[in-house]
Amino acid sequence: MIQVTLKGDVKEFEAGVSAADVAKSIGAGLYKAACACRIDGEDADLRTPLTKDCTLEILTFDSAEGKHAYWHTTAHIMAQAIGRLYPEAKFAIGPAIENGFYYDVDLNETLTPEDMEKIEAEMKKIIKENLPLERFELSPEDAEKLMAERKQDYKLELIAEHAGKGEKISFYQQGEYIDLCAGPHLMSTGCVKAVKLTNCTGAYWRADANNKMLQRVYGISFPKASDLEAYLTMLEEAKKRDHRKLGRELELFTIMDEGPGFPFFLPKGMVLKNLLIDYWREIHRKAGYLEISTPMILNRSLWERSGHWDHYKQNMYTTVIDGEDFAIKPMNCPGGMLVYKNEPHSYRDLPLRMAELGLVHRHEMSGALHGLFRVRCFTQDDAHIFMTPDQMKDEIKNVVKLFDEIYSTFGLTYQIELSTMPEDHMGEEAVWHFAESTLQAAITEMGKDFVINAGDGAFYGPKLDFHLADSLGRTWQCGTIQLDFQMPERFELEYVGEDGQKHRPVMIHRALLGSIERFIGVITEHFAGAFPAWLSPVQVKVLPVTDRAADYAAAVSAKLGGMGFRVEVDSRSEKIGKKIREATLEKIPYMLVVGDRDMENSTVTPRHRTGEDLGAMSLDAFAALLQQEVDTKAIR
Repeated sequence: MIQVTLKGDVKEFEAGVSAADVAKSIGAGLYKAACACRIDGEDADLRTPLTKDCTLEILTFDSAEGKHAYWHTTAHIMAQAIGRLYPEAKFAIGPAIENGFYYDVDLNETLTPEDMEKIEAEMKKIIKENLPLERFELSPEDAEKLMAERKQDYKLELIAEHAGKGEKISFYQQGEYIDLCAGPHLMSTGCVKAVKLTNCTGAYWRADANNKMLQRVYGISFPKASDLEAYLTMLEEAKKRDHRKLGRELELFTIMDEGPGFPFFLPKGMVLKNLLIDYWREIHRKAGYLEISTPMILNRSLWERSGHWDHYKQNMYTTVIDGEDFAIKPMNCPGGMLVYKNEPHSYRDLPLRMAELGLVHRHEMSGALHGLFRVRCFTQDDAHIFMTPDQMKDEIKNVVKLFDEIYSTFGLTYQIELSTMPEDHMGEEAVWHFAESTLQAAITEMGKDFVINAGDGAFYGPKLDFHLADSLGRTWQCGTIQLDFQMPERFELEYVGEDGQKHRPVMIHRALLGSIERFIGVITEHFAGAFPAWLSPVQVKVLPVTDRAADYAAAVSAKLGGMGFRVEVDSRSEKIGKKIREATLEKIPYMLVVGDRDMENSTVTPRHRTGEDLGAMSLDAFAALLQQEVDTKAIR
């Protein structure tokens, strides 16, 4: 007999019992919902036999790990379907991703929407066949032989990387389909209930433009048809909210062929961007930050000292000035170090909070570029906080409070992810573990929940990433808090302590919005372009009903403009209905309809973009209403 611990309860089972049987013993509902399991912290298949005392967790679709197994299995089903329809297909990789799965495939023909429908239909046949997924292991030599027989060149390349390590390679088989894979997977293809292929794009093998372009087929699957239907409805809504589409329609920004990945902000977009920056500066002044600005180009020796030349050079743009190597900054941190070193510091100066809106450049692959979400040039709303070790926890809490203030202003909620030490790291492990435990303690004491993202910290320190949830429930990684013991060491930063001796400060890297550009993309989709009045590039559009009211409309506009509001007049000789429709499409918060009666009574008739008619009122009354909405940053 073995003892299995489930959520703190200990149960006894015969040795060799599978995780699936344990789930079945607890209840039919759990067994039916189970996707995978976790045995002593390691994710595994439900068919895995339990041979010794252990801690077991049954993973359902409600968990990230359960979704991963579900979607990864569906990727295998899709590959099997493609293999049946296109026997010459060569498969690269097919992972589960944040929302679904994809598979990169080398085919002799380009897939069309009609082909996608055929693949999806074949997937449904495979699901109906209810084929068991069975795991087996081979030596690298036997694995190579198997994939060579199947003419799977990309799999052979992956196997070759394991040759000489003495490790066996795991495979999964379902019917005639065999794939190189670590798992875990569902018990059978029949566990997948609802599936939809969503897109097909090009992707270079291993994201290298020197390699062959493959076809990447995306899809999504769910345990219930109703969940799939809801997801597809959300996708349709997301298309309407696409910030690239709205950016063009609302004349906010554009990206031109002359600068791929380098956004151009148009006049209305600059209003929006500057309003965000004004808000950023306001909250930083209140929080005790000093604003600095550091150069965009700095020499190679600085980037070598910071570690970026060794750890990040492939993402940096470089140049030569007077025979010396320079780099355009991909981040603001090293410049912030030099500002700190510019003068001596005492413990009385700390914590020292320095904020910067720094324009940074990063070399991103062209296939990864996506509107304002993934660009090559962006404004990072950075800050670096220098402190004594005993101030760390309080400073982390202060930053989290800023996150709460900012994100609530935009009606955004968030989840926190703690990313721990990566393999490619600087510094001693003991220092890393101390930094990780400090971050964890700070947010735990604030009553915040978080998840661990093992091994995904920055090379110089662990971090807290803040994933924002928008009005459609989608998440975006924007804000971050990175605790750093390494940079102060590499730059030999010092302060004089209370004991009169020199000490090394600890540093926090911190971005609230992540980048101004990305955040604009996020809130454009969050609000579907209908920004709150305080943030709208145009707050009011005055609509004269007749040509007779044109002069009165101009006077109304001038008075509101003099009060500091952003106003336009639509003086075209068009019907008022058309003017209202077009202003509504422009997402302008308020339309002031003015006609003969308004001229006689010196009134305006405000209409909100939601269609609410507020009735005739004095211009001063409307201005007071709008001013209150702006001052409170209300969301209507």
